[in-house]
Amino acid sequence: MPYKTRTITPNDLMAPHEYSRVRAQRRQELESTKTLRRIRVGPFITFHFESFDTVWFQIQEMLHIEGGGIAQVPGELEAYNPLIPKGHEFVATMMIEIDNAKRREYELNQLGGIEESVLLQIDNQVVPGISENDVERTKDSGRTSSVHFLRFPMTPSQSCQARNPNHRMILEIKHDKYPHLTRIENAEREELCKDLD
Repeated sequence: MPYKTRTITPNDLMAPHEYSRVRAQRRQELESTKTLRRIRVGPFITFHFESFDTVWFQIQEMLHIEGGGIAQVPGELEAYNPLIPKGHEFVATMMIEIDNAKRREYELNQLGGIEESVLLQIDNQVVPGISENDVERTKDSGRTSSVHFLRFPMTPSQSCQARNPNHRMILEIKHDKYPHLTRIENAEREELCKDLD
Protein backbone atom coordinates (compact mmCIF):
# COMPACT_ATOMS: atom_id res chain seq x y z
CA MET A 1 0.00 0.00 0.00
CA PRO A 2 1.29 3.48 -0.82
CA TYR A 3 2.88 5.39 2.04
CA LYS A 4 1.91 8.71 0.46
CA THR A 5 -1.82 8.01 0.71
CA ARG A 6 -3.08 10.13 3.59
CA THR A 7 -6.59 8.80 4.19
CA ILE A 8 -8.15 5.37 4.35
CA THR A 9 -11.59 5.11 2.76
CA PRO A 10 -14.11 2.26 2.83
CA ASN A 11 -12.84 1.29 -0.64
CA ASP A 12 -9.38 0.57 0.85
CA LEU A 13 -10.76 -2.00 3.28
CA MET A 14 -11.25 -5.70 2.73
CA ALA A 15 -14.51 -7.49 3.43
CA PRO A 16 -14.34 -9.40 6.74
CA HIS A 17 -14.37 -12.84 5.11
CA GLU A 18 -11.58 -11.82 2.72
CA TYR A 19 -9.49 -10.35 5.51
CA SER A 20 -9.89 -13.51 7.62
CA ARG A 21 -8.22 -15.52 4.84
CA VAL A 22 -5.14 -13.28 4.63
CA ARG A 23 -4.97 -12.01 8.23
CA ALA A 24 -1.98 -14.12 9.32
CA GLN A 25 -0.08 -13.34 6.12
CA ARG A 26 -0.71 -9.59 6.45
CA ARG A 27 0.41 -9.65 10.08
CA GLN A 28 3.63 -11.44 9.13
CA GLU A 29 4.32 -9.07 6.22
CA LEU A 30 3.91 -6.04 8.46
CA GLU A 31 5.99 -7.32 11.38
CA SER A 32 9.39 -6.18 10.10
CA THR A 33 7.99 -2.72 9.36
CA LYS A 34 6.39 -2.47 12.79
CA THR A 35 9.64 -3.58 14.43
CA LEU A 36 11.52 -0.70 12.82
CA ARG A 37 8.74 1.68 13.84
CA ARG A 38 8.79 0.53 17.47
CA ILE A 39 11.21 2.67 19.50
CA ARG A 40 11.77 2.14 23.20
CA VAL A 41 12.68 5.08 25.42
CA GLY A 42 13.71 4.19 28.95
CA PRO A 43 12.57 1.09 30.82
CA PHE A 44 8.85 1.04 30.05
CA ILE A 45 7.76 3.53 27.38
CA THR A 46 7.51 2.53 23.73
CA PHE A 47 6.66 4.70 20.74
CA HIS A 48 4.86 3.00 17.85
CA PHE A 49 5.30 5.26 14.81
CA GLU A 50 2.29 4.97 12.55
CA SER A 51 1.95 4.80 8.75
CA PHE A 52 -0.82 4.14 6.27
CA ASP A 53 -0.08 0.42 6.52
CA THR A 54 -0.06 0.19 10.32
CA VAL A 55 -3.31 2.16 10.57
CA TRP A 56 -4.96 0.11 7.82
CA PHE A 57 -4.04 -3.08 9.66
CA GLN A 58 -5.37 -1.72 12.98
CA ILE A 59 -8.70 -0.80 11.39
CA GLN A 60 -9.01 -4.23 9.80
CA GLU A 61 -8.20 -5.85 13.15
CA MET A 62 -10.87 -3.83 14.95
CA LEU A 63 -13.45 -4.79 12.35
CA HIS A 64 -12.35 -8.44 12.55
CA ILE A 65 -12.38 -8.62 16.36
CA GLU A 66 -15.52 -6.58 17.06
CA GLY A 67 -17.52 -7.84 14.08
CA GLY A 68 -19.62 -4.69 13.71
CA GLY A 69 -19.83 -4.97 9.95
CA ILE A 70 -20.31 -2.02 7.65
CA ALA A 71 -21.93 0.05 10.41
CA GLN A 72 -18.65 -0.02 12.35
CA VAL A 73 -16.53 1.33 9.48
CA PRO A 74 -17.23 5.10 9.76
CA GLY A 75 -16.35 5.15 13.46
CA GLU A 76 -13.09 3.30 12.91
CA LEU A 77 -12.09 5.57 10.03
CA GLU A 78 -12.85 8.65 12.11
CA ALA A 79 -10.81 7.31 15.03
CA TYR A 80 -7.77 6.06 13.12
CA ASN A 81 -7.35 8.25 10.02
CA PRO A 82 -5.84 11.11 12.08
CA LEU A 83 -2.94 8.77 12.94
CA ILE A 84 -1.73 8.62 9.33
CA PRO A 85 1.20 11.03 8.82
CA LYS A 86 0.39 13.85 6.41
CA GLY A 87 3.78 14.13 4.68
CA HIS A 88 5.49 16.69 6.91
CA GLU A 89 5.37 14.86 10.24
CA PHE A 90 5.84 11.68 12.20
CA VAL A 91 2.87 10.37 14.19
CA ALA A 92 3.30 7.99 17.12
CA THR A 93 1.30 6.12 19.71
CA MET A 94 3.20 6.38 23.01
CA MET A 95 2.52 3.46 25.33
CA ILE A 96 3.45 3.13 28.99
CA GLU A 97 3.87 -0.63 29.29
CA ILE A 98 4.13 -2.10 32.78
CA ASP A 99 2.86 -5.62 33.41
CA ASN A 100 2.58 -5.35 37.20
CA ALA A 101 -0.75 -3.62 37.94
CA LYS A 102 0.33 -2.11 41.24
CA ARG A 103 3.54 -0.67 39.81
CA ARG A 104 1.71 0.53 36.70
CA GLU A 105 -0.78 2.46 38.84
CA TYR A 106 2.06 4.00 40.86
CA GLU A 107 3.98 5.11 37.77
CA LEU A 108 0.91 6.53 36.00
CA ASN A 109 0.28 8.68 39.07
CA GLN A 110 3.85 10.00 38.88
CA LEU A 111 3.87 10.81 35.17
CA GLY A 112 1.21 13.48 34.80
CA GLY A 113 1.91 15.72 31.81
CA ILE A 114 4.41 13.33 30.27
CA GLU A 115 2.73 13.84 26.90
CA GLU A 116 3.94 17.46 26.97
CA SER A 117 7.58 16.52 27.57
CA VAL A 118 8.45 14.54 24.43
CA LEU A 119 10.70 15.89 21.72
CA LEU A 120 12.60 14.77 18.65
CA GLN A 121 16.12 16.13 18.20
CA ILE A 122 17.66 16.24 14.74
CA ASP A 123 21.19 17.50 15.38
CA ASN A 124 20.59 21.00 16.79
CA GLN A 125 16.96 21.13 15.64
CA VAL A 126 14.21 20.37 18.17
CA VAL A 127 10.78 19.11 17.10
CA PRO A 128 8.38 19.10 20.07
CA GLY A 129 5.85 16.29 20.23
CA ILE A 130 2.31 17.67 20.01
CA SER A 131 -0.24 15.69 22.01
CA GLU A 132 -3.58 14.93 20.39
CA ASN A 133 -6.27 16.70 22.41
CA ASP A 134 -9.10 14.31 21.56
CA VAL A 135 -9.49 13.60 25.29
CA GLU A 136 -7.71 14.82 28.39
CA ARG A 137 -5.02 12.21 29.03
CA THR A 138 -3.64 13.66 32.25
CA LYS A 139 -6.25 14.07 34.98
CA ASP A 140 -6.43 16.90 37.49
CA SER A 141 -5.21 14.37 40.06
CA GLY A 142 -1.91 14.11 38.13
CA ARG A 143 -2.58 10.60 36.86
CA THR A 144 -1.78 10.09 33.20
CA SER A 145 -3.12 7.61 30.67
CA SER A 146 -1.09 4.61 29.57
CA VAL A 147 -1.70 5.54 25.90
CA HIS A 148 -0.97 8.88 24.22
CA PHE A 149 -1.03 10.03 20.59
CA LEU A 150 1.68 12.45 19.47
CA ARG A 151 2.62 14.12 16.22
CA PHE A 152 5.98 15.65 15.37
CA PRO A 153 5.37 18.37 12.75
CA MET A 154 8.48 19.42 10.83
CA THR A 155 9.58 22.35 8.74
CA PRO A 156 10.96 21.58 5.26
CA SER A 157 14.47 22.10 6.65
CA GLN A 158 13.87 19.65 9.49
CA SER A 159 12.42 17.08 7.08
CA CYS A 160 15.55 17.40 4.96
CA GLN A 161 17.80 16.91 7.98
CA ALA A 162 15.73 13.94 9.15
CA ARG A 163 16.51 12.11 5.90
CA ASN A 164 20.24 12.69 6.22
CA PRO A 165 21.97 9.85 8.14
CA ASN A 166 24.79 12.25 9.01
CA HIS A 167 22.44 14.12 11.31
CA ARG A 168 21.93 12.42 14.66
CA MET A 169 18.27 11.81 15.53
CA ILE A 170 17.21 11.35 19.16
CA LEU A 171 13.81 10.73 20.74
CA GLU A 172 13.72 12.21 24.25
CA ILE A 173 11.36 12.42 27.21
CA LYS A 174 12.21 15.34 29.50
CA HIS A 175 9.77 14.58 32.31
CA ASP A 176 11.16 15.09 35.84
CA LYS A 177 10.20 11.54 36.82
CA TYR A 178 11.21 9.93 33.52
CA PRO A 179 14.23 11.62 31.92
CA HIS A 180 15.26 9.22 29.16
CA LEU A 181 16.39 9.37 25.55
CA THR A 182 17.08 6.97 22.71
CA ARG A 183 19.06 7.40 19.51
CA ILE A 184 17.08 6.51 16.39
CA GLU A 185 19.28 4.24 14.31
CA ASN A 186 19.65 4.56 10.55
CA ALA A 187 17.39 1.62 9.65
CA GLU A 188 14.63 3.04 11.87
CA ARG A 189 15.18 6.53 10.48
CA GLU A 190 14.96 5.28 6.90
CA GLU A 191 11.66 3.57 7.65
CA LEU A 192 10.15 6.62 9.41
CA CYS A 193 11.26 8.97 6.64
CA LYS A 194 9.09 7.09 4.15
CA ASP A 195 6.29 9.18 5.66
CA LEU A 196 7.88 12.48 4.60
CA ASP A 197 7.30 14.24 1.26
